[in-house]
Amino acid sequence: VQLMEAGGGSVPSGGSLRLSCAASGDSYGDYCLGWFRQLPGKEREAVATIDSDGRTSYAHSVKGRFAISQDSAKSTVYLQMNNMISEDTAMYYCAFNEYCGTSNWYLPRTYNAWGQGTRVTVSS
Repeated sequence: VQLMEAGGGSVPSGGSLRLSCAASGDSYGDYCLGWFRQLPGKEREAVATIDSDGRTSYAHSVKGRFAISQDSAKSTVYLQMNNMISEDTAMYYCAFNEYCGTSNWYLPRTYNAWGQGTRVTVSS
């Protein structure tokens, strides 16, 4: 599976951005697509995931502000980010796995395909 992110950029605090991740390659009936983010020198952290049944998981820090969705026909997953804060500044990565673990969905090591990332900057 190949993943390509798009939609990053700079926004003021309180602004919105929508990221997209287009998947190509092998097709899977069951899958898990997630968004992670990372700052230089820091661990990659989970933001949100969505599985083939539409079930979602969110990090505490983004709940109520971010929304993950998908367009299966386009093999694309989106991350709508609203009411953004400076702490949302990071490189955002799309990730793929064959399933979303209920207890380990937030662990980067459980994902076996990654995009190149798209940079998001929130200015205060």
